[in-house]
Amino acid sequence: MKYIIAVIQPDRLDDVLEKLEEKDIHLVTVSSVLGRGRQKGISEVYRSHKETGGLLKKVKLEIAVNTAYVQPAIDAIIAGSRTGKIGDGKIFVLDLADVVRIRTGETKGVAIG
Repeated sequence: MKYIIAVIQPDRLDDVLEKLEEKDIHLVTVSSVLGRGRQKGISEVYRSHKETGGLLKKVKLEIAVNTAYVQPAIDAIIAGSRTGKIGDGKIFVLDLADVVRIRTGETKGVAIG
């Protein structure tokens, strides 16, 4: 079992969700977040001075999957979010020790679905 965290551009969310749906990955948690990467926020010129903004709006997806769905999930996120420009985002894949479905008490891969 793996826990996938992806941080993407907000305008790419619908495309990513569509691509995940095509791979039969339906269980996704989505949060609006703020952050910055190598671009260090946005830069604007104001009165001939370059001013750097702070944090940019991003969307964070959290997905728990069984091992067979890890690569399809990564491929779907990339396909839906890639523009080829700086700021497309990142994908993090973590080991998932345990999962418990509250309603039934099921655990491990069965609880993921």
